[in-house]
Parts: sequence; structure tokens; C-alpha cells
Amino acid sequence: MKHPMPEPDFLRRGHDPADPSPWLALYLDRSTPLPDHVKRAWLKDSSSASRQYLLPFLRPLARVLIIVIQIVKTFLPRKWSHSRVLHRLLAWGLSRFVSPEANWLILRHFHLGAQILSFIGRNSPAPIETTPLEPMCIADLKDDLFVKHDVNLFNFVIRLNQALQARGLEMGPPDEVDYGMLREPPLRLQDMPRGRLNVIDIQSAIEVFTPVYQLLLTDNDFWRAANSLQLDETIGIYAAQLLGAPEHLILVNNHHPLIPLSTLRAGHRLVLHGLSTEMLHALLMSRKTGHPPASVTGGHDDAGQDGKAPATAQAQ
Repeated sequence: MKHPMPEPDFLRRGHDPADPSPWLALYLDRSTPLPDHVKRAWLKDSSSASRQYLLPFLRPLARVLIIVIQIVKTFLPRKWSHSRVLHRLLAWGLSRFVSPEANWLILRHFHLGAQILSFIGRNSPAPIETTPLEPMCIADLKDDLFVKHDVNLFNFVIRLNQALQARGLEMGPPDEVDYGMLREPPLRLQDMPRGRLNVIDIQSAIEVFTPVYQLLLTDNDFWRAANSLQLDETIGIYAAQLLGAPEHLILVNNHHPLIPLSTLRAGHRLVLHGLSTEMLHALLMSRKTGHPPASVTGGHDDAGQDGKAPATAQAQ
């Protein structure tokens, strides 16, 4: 039997007016639409020693490696690619060194992305089918899931707009919005690996993996992966058009989709991509349930076993 995950340090300590915790302030703040159990996992990972002490050294090193690898790859065959090796290496690294919260958030991302695309595809004036990727464990990622995730996104945008153009239609609110595909992913935080070395936070892990991703894929695959992040606004616009709610776009921000950016900041932007996906899914879930996003409860993890905010938060 697996034991519950311990409470984040910023919740155990509570509020000291003479030395207020920035993490407690972010957790209690309800201006960002995230469910309690997701925000707790996100902030626990963000407030870790790995994030504070390791990331500042890893980030500049990773960006230097991206430049070096780009130079090296000018002398390699254009089709140089070892996607299977890449995904096995990523799965191994995640299971051995990355924190439970980070692994849980990464697996959730595939499920949430699949649900958001299904929501748009099904409610579009020209409905299209989607190809969901829903890994249930880290080992499932070995099946080229990271590359498939990027390819799926571009294929979705192309197929959706081809269908709209073929029928002479524009994206807009349907007569009745179908929320049936939206649900809390059946992933439990307590099921994630928790070895002695599983301490690397999600931002540090992404910075480390980005140069590896670049090295083991073709330039075209890596460039496409990096620039898929700029489709966050595109997906956000589709959702806002279907809901007739443009104000929801304010928290979906990863730079203009028509202006490709350097791959040097791909790691940081990938973190933004993950958070944008969580927020958009939370907003859609709030529309489905009629409850504010902060009150959306998981039921599939132990971050909040009773589905309520901890006493520390409730008392504020």
C-alpha cells in the first residue's frame, strides 16, 4: 500500500505575518484558474530545493548545449534521428530522477491536451475526429509519445481549418456546447515513482531534456516541437470562440503563433505550455460543472483526499 504524499512545506508552516511565504500567497490566491490539488502539486514542485538551487545552474548550461548541438548537427546527416532511443532515455530519466509531482503533471498534460482538442473538434461547426494520447504510466511514454503529441497538434490545426474552409464556415459558439469529453484524468499522484533520487523539479527536468531532445531528433522535428508551443494562443482562441468568452485568453500566452522564436528558450516556454493547458482545462471544467475552477476537485490523487482545501487555506 502506498502512503499519502506529504503536505508541502509552505502549508505545514502556515502563515507568519512577519515572514509571509510567497508560495502560500500563490496557493491561496484564486485569480488563476487551477484546481486545488493541481496548484498544490505545482507549487510544491516549484518551491523545491531543486528548483531553487539547481535550475539557475542548469538553465544557462542547457542553452549553451543547444547552441553547441546546433553547430554539431551541421556536420551530421539531415535525417539524423533516434526517436526510440530518445523516448526510452526520457522515460528512464523521469522514472529515476524526477519528482512525483513533476511526473504526475507531465502525464496529466497528455490527457488534458487530448480532451481540449476533442472539445474543440467536437464542438466545431465542422466537427473532426481527434487522436488522443493518454498514457497511464511513465513507461507508456516510450512509444514516441512526445513527438506524436507535437505532430497531433499541427495535424489537428490543419485538419480543422481544412474542414471549416471546405464548408465555408467560421468558428463560433454552437447551439449547445458538448462538454462530455472533459473529465479529471485517472492518474494518481501517489502512484508516481518516489525513489531517493526522485527530486528533480519539472522546470529543471525540462531544461535538461531539451538539448537531449534536440540531439536525438532531426532539426525539423525539434523546430516543430519548439514552435508547437506558439499554438497555445491558437487553441485558446478556438476555445474562446466556441464559448463566446474572449476574456479566457488572458492566461493563455506563449507568444504570437505567426512569429517563430529561437529554440533557446524552449524549456521555459514548455513550462508555460503545460500551465496554459492546465488553466484552459480548468476553465472548461468550470463551465461544465458550473463551479469556479479553484473548487474543481481531483478525487484521483492524495493531494487533497477529502476534496477540500486544507485547514490552513480555509482559515484565511
